[in-house]
Amino acid sequence: MTSEANLLEVVALYQKSNVLSKGREQHYSVESVGVIPVNSATRLERCECSIAAERTGRTLTPNLLYINYIHIALSAALDRLLNTAVRGQTAWQRKRGMMSAATLASSIERQATASGPRSEEELDLLLSEPSPAALAALDKLDSDVVILGVSGKMGPTLARMAVRALEQLNSPHRVYGVARFSQPGTRDQLEDWGVQTITCDLLDRTQLASLPDSGSVIYMAGQKFGTTGNQHMTWGINTYLPALVCERYLNARMVAFSTGNVYPLVPVVEGGPLEDDPLDPVGEYAMSCLGRERVFDYFSRRHGLRCAIVRLNYAVEMRYGVLVDIARSVYAGQPVGLDMGAANVIWQGDANAQAIALLDHCAAPPFVLNVTGPETVSVRRVAQILGGMFGKEPCFSGEEAPTALLNNAAKSAQLFGYPRVSLHQMLQWIADWVQNDGASLDKPTHFETRDGSF
Repeated sequence: MTSEANLLEVVALYQKSNVLSKGREQHYSVESVGVIPVNSATRLERCECSIAAERTGRTLTPNLLYINYIHIALSAALDRLLNTAVRGQTAWQRKRGMMSAATLASSIERQATASGPRSEEELDLLLSEPSPAALAALDKLDSDVVILGVSGKMGPTLARMAVRALEQLNSPHRVYGVARFSQPGTRDQLEDWGVQTITCDLLDRTQLASLPDSGSVIYMAGQKFGTTGNQHMTWGINTYLPALVCERYLNARMVAFSTGNVYPLVPVVEGGPLEDDPLDPVGEYAMSCLGRERVFDYFSRRHGLRCAIVRLNYAVEMRYGVLVDIARSVYAGQPVGLDMGAANVIWQGDANAQAIALLDHCAAPPFVLNVTGPETVSVRRVAQILGGMFGKEPCFSGEEAPTALLNNAAKSAQLFGYPRVSLHQMLQWIADWVQNDGASLDKPTHFETRDGSF
């Protein structure tokens, strides 16, 4: 079956809909469809689960494969399309560390047959596997890497990915991981992985000044949960601390983690805000995160700080994340809340890799990137699919609102390609992990929160 025939099979799955393309007119051939198989830039006019398709010979526009609201049923057809669109990487793709259709198809095939990690050791290895783009960015280092706030949910595997990449590159540079290390065992684990750890209260100017110099800094410090009733500390960590760090590392390239919470709730049918869409955070946590971005923006525009801002939502692995929250509720027979009826998710290893790769994109004024998966995921549909995997009928509470906290990943897909771990694969691995009583961080994401209170 030809690629075009498979494409028509994909199109046949969904009713056609009119689209508003927001002016994107770039073209990608069938051979490179693996780079951006699903594009989030398209805005749909109607609420049906649908895709809009146009074909001109063998040329596809980025508007071709936006699937609204429920994407999961399309994944198998996309996989078949990619498996028949096997071509080698172009020089343009290799230069940017992207997956060709052949590479992506091979990856999907391996994932489909892989049983997934069976232990936390295997999981952490998977989460810290460097991507070609991360390797390319770290290959240009002229200093050690400093990761500030390394002890959170993502920091340890991101730091380990950087160490593994530098080892593969035979680089002499080291990775420093800085945090208070209030969580037992985290520092020892990082040291075992080859990260040079430093205990530091970043709000203490003297301790901050004593940290190693670096030309490449990844800023991960922040506070979300516990904001309600402790707002002053959230603002101190999320807004005041970035100013101290910018002063300390003014001459470095800095990748700064932010959040998709800086965006307002948007109509689900619109597919999520783009990086240059208006910001309107809901709640004090989100407002303090916008404050963090404004501080980095100030130092970049006023003092020339080279910066990249990562608007992330939501990173997922087997112990934590939106999909894990839903899976554990379904498996335990607890109702799945539908108040936030849709979300975006990305495999944590892919989010780690994109953050490291953004060292190559630091600029003044800041380079801003939404980092998430390309699908707008239906909470109800995910629960139903997980229920099928568990042999359980999910139960629900509430109803889907017409709006949700969403994030448009078109720009990151253009830069880095489709995530290495697909939505389908995450669901399969998480279902297996939960059924086998795998470890959990026991930290719900509270993604269903609509009033911004955390």
